[in-house]
Amino acid sequence: MHELAICQSLMDQVETIAYERNAKSVTSIVVAMGPLSGVEAQLLKNAYPIASAGTVAENAELVIEYLPVRVKCTQCGSESEALPNKLICKQCGDWRTTLVSGDEMMLMSVELEKVKDEKSGLMH
Repeated sequence: MHELAICQSLMDQVETIAYERNAKSVTSIVVAMGPLSGVEAQLLKNAYPIASAGTVAENAELVIEYLPVRVKCTQCGSESEALPNKLICKQCGDWRTTLVSGDEMMLMSVELEKVKDEKSGLMH
């Protein structure tokens, strides 16, 4: 299952972000993905507890936002949403389209819990 490798790579990114911002933990991770990304959302969710174990994101919530498939028609020039298995233009019905989005997986946001300074009581 390549979703575990994807989750491990995601944890590398999240840990780097947390380290750079002096965070003690991560509370939420938001990932956006399209249906043509080649990643199964449920398998990603199943792999997440394994990949996050022992990391700063061990107790973080993984939120997956679903992105639509969008195509641009090479004939009429319009851009529209399409079905993953039917990449046709909604404007003119032509099949000659190029994929604009729907094949990506992106780390959208990471919610961090900062380290509290013992002396000043301020968050860092």
